[in-house]
Amino acid sequence: MMADWSATGADPDRAMAKALASFEAESRKLEELGKHWEEASTTVRAKDHSLEVTVDGRGELVDLVFNGAKYRKLAPAQLARMIIETLQAARTQAMAKMSDLMGASGIPGLDMNGLVSGKLKPEEMLNALVGPMLDTLEGFGVESPLPRPADRDRKEQGGG
Repeated sequence: MMADWSATGADPDRAMAKALASFEAESRKLEELGKHWEEASTTVRAKDHSLEVTVDGRGELVDLVFNGAKYRKLAPAQLARMIIETLQAARTQAMAKMSDLMGASGIPGLDMNGLVSGKLKPEEMLNALVGPMLDTLEGFGVESPLPRPADRDRKEQGGG
């Protein structure tokens, strides 16, 4: 688990082994997530059973089925609201399945729920993944071969 890079003391081999083990564990989670995205689906029926929606493992709509003729008696705005509510319920369930699959991250600062929902910015993920390792390298007196995302952003904005 990558929860504390400094816990390995001043032993770079031990720190690297711990980092690689954590990286492999997170990689396995991401492989499982990819498989889930490809294979999973969630179906939710509207409260009045007039329709049902199915979303894929990412929460994207893949099917909309109207049951019987009940939906024909609904006002257009009411039908639209029912479709949206049912789709939102299906997406919420799909996101919950992904969150359960991913569990808590062993990487400090990496929001797995943000990752699966698409709300985590790529640079935040990169910083959470490599930031602690770069800190540890610098602690051993090794200059980082990689610019930190925050440093790169400041340079691009003309800040130094």
